[in-house]
Amino acid sequence: MLILLAAILFAAPALADQLVDNVNGYTLRDGRLVRFHAIWIGDEGRVIQLSSRGARTPRTRYLIDGRGRTLLPGLIDAHGHVMGLGLSALSLDLSDTNSLEEAQRRIAEYAAANPTPRWIVGRGWNQERWGLGRFPTAADLDAVVPGRPIWLERVDGHAGWANSAAMREAEITAQTQSPSGGRIERTGRNPNGIFVDAAMPLVERVIPPPLPVQRDRALARAQEILLSNGLTAVADMGTSAEDWAVMRRAGDAGRLNVRILSYASGIENLLAVAGTQPTPWLYEGRLRMVGVKLYLDGALGSRGAWLKQPYRDAPGQRGLPLVTDTVLKNLMSRAAMDNFQVAVHAIGDQANALLLDAIDELAETYTGDRRWRIEHAQIVDPADLPRFARHGTIASMQPVHQTSDRLMAEARMGLERLGGAYAWRSMIANGVPLAFGSDFPVESPNPFHGLAAAISREDAQGQPPGGWLPEQRLNMIQAFDAFTRGAAYAGFAESQIGTLEPGRYADFILVDRDIFATEDQREIRETRVLETYVGGQKVWEAGSAPSSRAE
Repeated sequence: MLILLAAILFAAPALADQLVDNVNGYTLRDGRLVRFHAIWIGDEGRVIQLSSRGARTPRTRYLIDGRGRTLLPGLIDAHGHVMGLGLSALSLDLSDTNSLEEAQRRIAEYAAANPTPRWIVGRGWNQERWGLGRFPTAADLDAVVPGRPIWLERVDGHAGWANSAAMREAEITAQTQSPSGGRIERTGRNPNGIFVDAAMPLVERVIPPPLPVQRDRALARAQEILLSNGLTAVADMGTSAEDWAVMRRAGDAGRLNVRILSYASGIENLLAVAGTQPTPWLYEGRLRMVGVKLYLDGALGSRGAWLKQPYRDAPGQRGLPLVTDTVLKNLMSRAAMDNFQVAVHAIGDQANALLLDAIDELAETYTGDRRWRIEHAQIVDPADLPRFARHGTIASMQPVHQTSDRLMAEARMGLERLGGAYAWRSMIANGVPLAFGSDFPVESPNPFHGLAAAISREDAQGQPPGGWLPEQRLNMIQAFDAFTRGAAYAGFAESQIGTLEPGRYADFILVDRDIFATEDQREIRETRVLETYVGGQKVWEAGSAPSSRAE
């Protein structure tokens, strides 16, 4: 599949702004892997030409010796939460805890070290990882921090854990009813501290919001983490008007280095920010609001994903549709009528089926290149897989969810119902556009973890050997395409980013190994980014921010 790029593909300019020479370069072109040894970059930070070894060297203002290192296009995360990543990095993080007792110790230590602010806010708990066999409760929090209100989001963001002090401040009592699309977990008649999906705002509404200076720090921290992992662009799924203001402040100050394709959190935020049409590219292609993010169901971990049949480990539950079919189509239509792209969260097989029905209906009215997006598409009835291609619907998926969720998915549904689960290869076989991301901060934003999972369907420990449902493994070119060109295409950005072709932005990374020279997923997973460039300018270098890398 490898072809050597011709020495001169396009007429060379008399003077290039920058030449990065002596590299082991790769990019994709028309689905093929292309190799090169030098990249010429113009004044506007765009690629002028790629060349092979020994080709005529242009006169340049700046010459960078790549020292034979591997150069790749900047990777793109097609589904993440930028401000969530930054805020979680600055708050209590339980994502690496392995038991309830460890989490309790971490919470108590954090409370002692941080007497202010009064509310303790964090995320990352996972009762499945703990092997707890139940949800944690307010009593578990009261035992370690009884006086201060605590609110902790589950790792997937679809459930919250509150202590008694937090519930008192939110005026949650035995009489409080679960809202439509949400669930309050109870012990007897009394709420026990767990709030699922649409029930979460019952507590969140009383939590003091972060100050502007805290939001600015969070965006700066998020950018450090993303750039250190080789991500030069991300799709921000669920941008609020407040988030947009933070991004604009960074852009105005020249501090926005990661390219952000923004999808507003719901119609209200979409109209408040973008008004009547997608925004133009701002800050030399660093920021654009292209569409809206909507939710149809919840997540498997909290049993909020909407299934066609009951959960195997909770026979009385099928999950939670967060909106009705009519409301969903009205929201999608409101965005589509002003040419906004529509991205909808759907995890369960019933949610995916209903969303595909909605797209079938709306596509008759809203014609043209719409690129409807289904975010996650985790559990799909095999009979529904070919339907994604019918209107060019994009499957926006996260390989690391498969390796994290496989045991929990089997417990929730049984292996016999997972024939269309995390079905990347089936999507490609059916002609479905595929875009990969991580859903950070739910998972690590490290795209090399995602590439490793995509080609092996094994976790970091190599489990299960040979991969889980291995028929859905991809080859490296397919996986790399979904993290670059496919992710750019999913956001109407393929003419700007995703490949290192003439006219596109010179967003690239230098890494410590040739990822196309091995099939060992462990080697891919251990790849280290050495330098990150956006628009031809170095924006991150190993050693400059040693604590920013997400392992």
